[in-house]
Amino acid sequence: GSHDSFSYWVDEKSPVGPDQATAIKRLARISLVKKIMKKWSVTQNLTFKEQLEGGIRYFDLRVSSKPGEIEQEIYFIHGLFGIKVWDGLKEINTFLEQHPKEVVFLDFNHFYAMDDSHHFFLINRIRSAFGSKLCSVECVEYVTLQYMWEKKHQVLIFYHYPLYREYSFLWPGNKMPAPWANTTNVRKLLQFLETTLEERSRYGTFHVSQAILTPRVKTIARHLIRGLKNTLVHRNLPMILNWVKAQKPGVMGVNIITSDFVELVDFAATVIALNDLLLEEDESAT
Repeated sequence: GSHDSFSYWVDEKSPVGPDQATAIKRLARISLVKKIMKKWSVTQNLTFKEQLEGGIRYFDLRVSSKPGEIEQEIYFIHGLFGIKVWDGLKEINTFLEQHPKEVVFLDFNHFYAMDDSHHFFLINRIRSAFGSKLCSVECVEYVTLQYMWEKKHQVLIFYHYPLYREYSFLWPGNKMPAPWANTTNVRKLLQFLETTLEERSRYGTFHVSQAILTPRVKTIARHLIRGLKNTLVHRNLPMILNWVKAQKPGVMGVNIITSDFVELVDFAATVIALNDLLLEEDESAT
């Protein structure tokens, strides 16, 4: 999985998003501030298509209306506005049309400046984009690849807002817990990932290990121009990747792992290779 999956492009010319504090919105009237914000808002370099081609199958999505716009259009957001959600969904659907055995998880987990009418608009967009590819809510343990292929389903949508109850194809957010370490310290992050795996629910939910470091205000203040990638990600990715390599999938093991800048190391290939351990277990069992 990728963290803030859509943030490969954010619009410096757009207003600062409603996910930001009032003080930031005031500061952003200075044009240089938005340039700095962009360096800290962008957590991925690859488009949806490029991420899909690289093996990413879980997408972490934050969305917002654009206050002041007359239409109900919904955009991806991370500090600054990204592309229209509709454009991203179409891009993902094109990949799925070309690869009918691939399955993706779309986790809509943060909503900003959205009332119910915005949600109805977005949900209809999701249904229009994917149609019969959408997998209805099921017991998590039933949803194997075989099940998905038989039903010709390719998309699981997780929707962290109460309206999910009104649609059979919206999975509740609590089926996709993603505990967040909120630290700049890689050792604290790895300890947190270990602890939350031990606390993982044994049945009934998926689970996201967020292998990401989060800058604090003072981190940004000290390294304004360097940005997220050069300050936190580059230096710590090798240690994070070593942790990933040491994991085991399956019950009480890792399930979905997310990272920033997924192409900087062999992140996707390393996570995918963990599945071989399950195959080895199956072979030894038989």
